[in-house]
Amino acid sequence: MPLGRRKFLGSSVATGAGAALIGTAGPAVAAPVSGGRARPARRYAFTVMGTTDLHGNVFNWDYATDAEFDDKDHNDVGLAKISMLVRRVRAEKGARHTLLIDAGDTIQGTQLAYYYAKVEPITGPNGPVHPMAKAMNAIGYDAAALGNHEFNYGIEVLRKFQDSCDFPLLGANAVDAKSLRPAFPPYWMKRLRTPCGRDVKVAVLGLTNPGIAIWDKAHVQGKLAFPGLEEQAAKWVPKLRSMGADVVIVSAHSGASGTSSYGDQLPYVENAAALVAEQVPGIDAILVGHAHVEVPERRVVNRATGREVVLSEPLKWGQRLTLFDFDLVLSRGRWSVESVSAKVLNSNTVPEDPRITRLLRTEQKKVVAYVNQVIGRSKAEMTAAEAPYKDTPVLDFIAYVQAEAVRKALAGGEHAKLPVLSQASCFSRTAAVPAGEVTIRSMAALYPFDNTLEARILTGKQLRDYLEFSARYYVRTPAGGPVDPAKLTNADGIPDYNYDAVSGVSYEIDIAREPGRRIGKLLFGGKPVADDARFVLAVNNYRASGGGNFPHVAKAPQVWSTSEEIRNVIINWVKETGEIDGARFASVDWRLTRNGVPVF
Repeated sequence: MPLGRRKFLGSSVATGAGAALIGTAGPAVAAPVSGGRARPARRYAFTVMGTTDLHGNVFNWDYATDAEFDDKDHNDVGLAKISMLVRRVRAEKGARHTLLIDAGDTIQGTQLAYYYAKVEPITGPNGPVHPMAKAMNAIGYDAAALGNHEFNYGIEVLRKFQDSCDFPLLGANAVDAKSLRPAFPPYWMKRLRTPCGRDVKVAVLGLTNPGIAIWDKAHVQGKLAFPGLEEQAAKWVPKLRSMGADVVIVSAHSGASGTSSYGDQLPYVENAAALVAEQVPGIDAILVGHAHVEVPERRVVNRATGREVVLSEPLKWGQRLTLFDFDLVLSRGRWSVESVSAKVLNSNTVPEDPRITRLLRTEQKKVVAYVNQVIGRSKAEMTAAEAPYKDTPVLDFIAYVQAEAVRKALAGGEHAKLPVLSQASCFSRTAAVPAGEVTIRSMAALYPFDNTLEARILTGKQLRDYLEFSARYYVRTPAGGPVDPAKLTNADGIPDYNYDAVSGVSYEIDIAREPGRRIGKLLFGGKPVADDARFVLAVNNYRASGGGNFPHVAKAPQVWSTSEEIRNVIINWVKETGEIDGARFASVDWRLTRNGVPVF
């Protein structure tokens, strides 16, 4: 039976054998034997399907536009689409020869997920079943790894979600902070019955992201610890093999790039999936998550054995479904993996499964009604289309509301006289605040993440370092030639959300210069910022906790914080004010230049 998934912090996790899965294999292949006779080769094939980074997507729906989801590549999203793909694969392969797993980040990311965490929380008296649990149970998931965003709403919400799942949430490297015993089941094991007289034992090891210790410090500090993926895989894979696992699959909420966004704050690598494949013998395949990139198949050679480990990462939000196809051969009484291949299926090739849409129709109606509530008016449209390279009113608006909240919180205290600066990032270039009526969904589009607000103290020198680091985002562009905005940003793959504009000071970014020497004319109140000047920075908790590895801010003194999401701070500001008027906050305080000449 599956490992006990409801054990709480400090409890040990029981081990156990997998449940039998009864079925028959496909046609056997004949193999020649002595005497000219032939007997069927003892082989077996099965398929493991995988998703990752579902982020609360059940329906093919965009809550920000109040319409069916669409993007430039015409992708579709949601578990209702995945369900139809799964049904087709099970029909083709035989349901008894398939497994379905996930690599984490399940219960955060859409207004559907937010609604059942905060508006009508699953933790409330007679709280509802989480829609993601309902959908995944109906589809028939076998196991899922924990993602870092599972912890965003606190351990209580996560445990309630876990209790609602008919499958285990795995996290071998999510351990009790004191005992260091597993706080969640480390693995799940299943027997696949074959016509050869010997079952195939398949083990799935779940690994999550060490960055949780930083990003969700407020929820997990003193309760949970998150050791590195490599060391925990090295501990558990041999155990699984000794328990008779013929096939070992890792479901890892960790990208494959070998990089970390939190620098040296933790001794563990954030995106360690390929390192696990290289360093830990005995793994056959890894379902990769966290990075939000599509990797149909990647082969990594294990240094100790020389064997290839197959990695696959399906695209986020239910846009793709990974298929790992395993071919096994029985020799001397043991099954061994003969070959593994991987590919992804596109969910835009199938309709939504009506079983899933019917199952969650009521929840969807509630959420759509919630996000379409009118909360105020805007005097003019504000769009984020140019926000990554121009100082636009829409980012000024976010920064203004944050700064105002911090000033109110610090009023009358020892830091009340320090100037308040505010950072803001472009989370979506398609986000817009319309002229006229403003709804919750337009604010959710503007600020889609569940970040909370903090206030940290930086010096003038630290502020300059912070801005220089942010300015790495621009591709170095010599003076004199044309500038293509489409090729100007995201240098070295830096995402839009890791570029910060800071309001409250003025400055120039010279993109003709090399990174680290770009910030010029850094002024406060029209005067150059002194190295020893002191500022309060209104900053989101992701950045303040080290997300993006910006300098100084994670170690800077914290003078205030709130558990309220920034999105809700903005929503409440609009409700109280009644009107968004750019005259209150919009100004051009930073600009791109080349050798001192403005780019735009």
